[in-house]
Amino acid sequence: MHLPIRVTMLAASAALGLLATPARADDTPTVPEQIVNDMNKVWGSHPGIRANHAKGVVTEGTFTPSPTAKALSKANIFAGGAVPVTIRFSDATGVPTLPDGNAYANPHGMAIKFHLADGSDVDVVTNSLKLFPVATGEEFAALFEAIIASPPDAPHPNKLEQFVGSHPAVIAASKLDTPTSLAREIYNGVDAFIFVDAAGKRQAFRWKIIPAAGTEYLSADDAGKQAPDFLMQEMPARLAKAPVVFSLSAQLAEPGDQTIDPTKPWPAERKVVELGTITITKAAADSAAAEKPLLFLPTNVPDGIEPSDDPIIDTRTQAYAVSFGRRSQ
Repeated sequence: MHLPIRVTMLAASAALGLLATPARADDTPTVPEQIVNDMNKVWGSHPGIRANHAKGVVTEGTFTPSPTAKALSKANIFAGGAVPVTIRFSDATGVPTLPDGNAYANPHGMAIKFHLADGSDVDVVTNSLKLFPVATGEEFAALFEAIIASPPDAPHPNKLEQFVGSHPAVIAASKLDTPTSLAREIYNGVDAFIFVDAAGKRQAFRWKIIPAAGTEYLSADDAGKQAPDFLMQEMPARLAKAPVVFSLSAQLAEPGDQTIDPTKPWPAERKVVELGTITITKAAADSAAAEKPLLFLPTNVPDGIEPSDDPIIDTRTQAYAVSFGRRSQ
C-alpha cells in the first residue's frame, strides 16, 4: 500500500503543538520526551521554536460568556463579564518556514489563554482536526518512529504503511483543506473534557470554535499558489479593518458516548451549545516576541472543567512542557 505523501507529515503533525519532564531513572526518554525527540528528527531542531506548530501569529481580544455556559459549568471563565484572552493561531509541523498553503501546514491550531482577574490563566487548545490519528501517547510515538524508519527508498510495505494499515484513523485525520483565512476555519477539541456545574452534575463535552464569518477553503492547487505567509499576514490585515469573531462552543456527549478514544468522534448530530463569544480585536505588535513566553497546556483548566479519561490529554500536556523547556533554554 502506497500512502499519499501528505500523510507522512500531516498525520504526524496532527494536533500536538508540543517544562521539562524528567527522564526515567535509567535515562530512557518518557513517551512525551520521545515524541518531541522524534518531531525534531522529522522536522529538524530549531532553537527557540516549538517542536510542532512552529509557525504562528499571536492576537488579543476578549471572551464574553453566555448564560448557557454558566448553567453547564461553575468554571470562573463563565461566571461574569468579558475576560481578556490571548490567542495564538498556527500552522502544523515544526518547520517555521513552511509555506502556509503547503498541505503539511494542516491542521491549523487555535490556542486560547484566558486571563482572569485574580491573575490566574485558563487554557483551551484546539485545532482543525476532526479526530486524532491515534488513541494513546505510545501510539503517537510509534507513528513518528514509523515515519523515521520509512525513507523514500524503503521497501514496501514500509514501516509507515504497516502502521497506517493497522491504524485507519491516521488517514481519516489527514483529510484536511487549507482555509482562505485563519478566521474562516472551525477548530475542534479532539479530546473530551468534563463540565461540572454548581450542583455537581457532570457533562462530557468537546470544545468547538466556530467562525462567525463562516468557513471557506481553497483547492489544493490554489493553496499552493499563495504567498508563503499568506495566512499569517492575512489575520493582522483583517484585524486592522474589523474584529474577528468566533463562537466558543461545546459538543455535548449523550449517555453511553465514550470519552477515552480521540480517534472516535461522537456523532455529528450530538447537541452543540454556545458557551460565549470570542472577539479578537488586534494582532500582537511583535508576534515573534509575544509567542515565546506562551505555554498552552490542555490540563490548565479551572474548577468546573476536568480532563476526561482520554490518555492523550496528559501526553499532550507533558509534550508541550518538554518542548517549552527546550525552546526556553
